[in-house]
Parts: sequence; structure tokens; C-alpha cells
Amino acid sequence: MTKIAFVFPGQGAQAVGMGKDVYEALPESRAVFDKADEVLGFPLSRLVFEGPDSELKQTVNTQPALVTASTAYLEALRSSGITPDYVAGHSLGEYSALVAAGVLAYEDAVRLVRLRGQFMEEAVPGGQGAMAAVLGADRAALAELCRSISAAGHSVELANVNCPGQIVVSGTAAGVAEAAERVKEAGGKRAIPLEVSGPFHSSLMKGAAERLAAELEKVQFNAPQVPVIANVTAAPVTDPDAIRSLLVEQVYSPVLWQDSVERLIAEGVDTFVEIGSGSVLSGLIRKIDRNVKVVNINSLESARAGL
Repeated sequence: MTKIAFVFPGQGAQAVGMGKDVYEALPESRAVFDKADEVLGFPLSRLVFEGPDSELKQTVNTQPALVTASTAYLEALRSSGITPDYVAGHSLGEYSALVAAGVLAYEDAVRLVRLRGQFMEEAVPGGQGAMAAVLGADRAALAELCRSISAAGHSVELANVNCPGQIVVSGTAAGVAEAAERVKEAGGKRAIPLEVSGPFHSSLMKGAAERLAAELEKVQFNAPQVPVIANVTAAPVTDPDAIRSLLVEQVYSPVLWQDSVERLIAEGVDTFVEIGSGSVLSGLIRKIDRNVKVVNINSLESARAGL
């Protein structure tokens, strides 16, 4: 018996034009974009469809744009009758997953991630924080290297454990630069600096997390219709209050994506459906386990084709 997980991408997956095909073809997907424009009080849909890319890339815009596009594709897929047994999302994608599981109303999610993006951008002055993708390193050795650099005064931490051989580090610009120089000590091949506006998923984001916590308290969280695999724990969570508090922790904690996918497979999931722009998660999932089926829903055509 097939078990299905719906998974949703995070920042970096955005592209000008995403969702336009379902917006133009399906009233239910159009309503998703129209609702975002209404809730946010500006034409997000125009920015998503027309760009410029430089503006779409700003965290404060990227986050609501991706949740909107993912939800629009989710609506397009609903007509196929495919339902998930589990949901998960990568970082920001966790909000799309919570919409899919009925935990958050879509309009609340869009408003929250706009604020989340703002708080994350404002948490650390520009240029003081950085992130880099480390390729080929041993996870435990890289964590130890980060600890020793941090102990010496330049904070750097694991931010995203994406798949075997791909781990993102985050912290002060000096800490990330030193980790990048020393990746070979952890068995790594090289480090690639990421184009981001802050040191996301590091302890430098605790101020942003506190501000977000106050906003999350104002929003209704429902019991999920299917279990959500949380980024912070890589474990299923079904209690609404626990989900809320994990979203606060998620801002300054590592995204355990590899662990989350491995947990889903251990729970019997054999089909992963990535819903939203791009195919980043599909690539990561294939690197974690080549035996599972991976399907991309990132166009009108793929939504109509289903599984």
C-alpha cells in the first residue's frame, strides 16, 4: 500500500512566473493569489508573475511568494483526489505544509511568513551574517569544527542538514568564512557562499524568533489532519501548541531535512510529492534514498497528471 508525503520547498526555490499557469487556468488557484494580494495589501501576484527577480529574492517577499505558489499548486492537485499520509516542508516550506494539513488558515500563513521574513532580515545588520553550503563533509566532524570556531569567538553552526554530503552552515561572516576555509578538516571538499540576507537557522536569529513568537500567539492553530514532520525534531507532531512552539525554535535551529526524509521512509512513505516552484527537494530526496518515488507538482500539466 502506497504511503504518500507532500513536501514543500523553502527559500531559494522561487522563480519569476511561478504559479502563473495554474492562476490563469484554475479559479481555485487564482483565488489563492488574489487572497495573498488582499491580505498583504499589495500586488504580490504581480511581483511573482512579472518580477523583477531582485525584488522577488528579498526575504520579505520570497517567503509569502513561495507559500502562495505552493498553495496554488496544492489547490490544482486537489482535483486529482490524491491525499497525503504525512506532510513536511523545508524551513519556510513548513508553513505550506501546515496549510496543507489544515493547521493554519492560508491567509494566516501568508501574513505570518511576510512578518517572519521581515524579522529575519532585521535581526542582524547587513553584511554581519553569512551562510555557506559545505559539500562532502562528515556531519559530526563539521559540527565539531563549528563548535571549536564558535568557542574561539566567531559564531558558526549547522543550519540545514540537507542530504548526505550537503550541509549548510550559518553564523557571523567571520565564523562562516573560517569554517569555509577549514572544511577539509571535516572531510569536506569545498564551501559555496549562499546569497542570503542573513544567518538563518543560527542562534543569531533568536531576536527574530522572539518577535515571531508574539505573532504566532495571535493565530489559531488547529490539530493537523495528517501528521507534520517538524524541521526541528524530524519527528511527527500533532499537538497544535507543540507545532506553534517548534515554529519559534525553527527560526534559530537547524533544519533536519535528511533526518525528516529518513523518518518518513521509516514510517513507510514510499512516494514523495514535491509541491511548489522548482525541484530542489526532489534532488535532495533522491540523494537520501534512490528507491523512493519522487513526483514534482510545479506546473499545471504536472498537477493534472497527478502521480
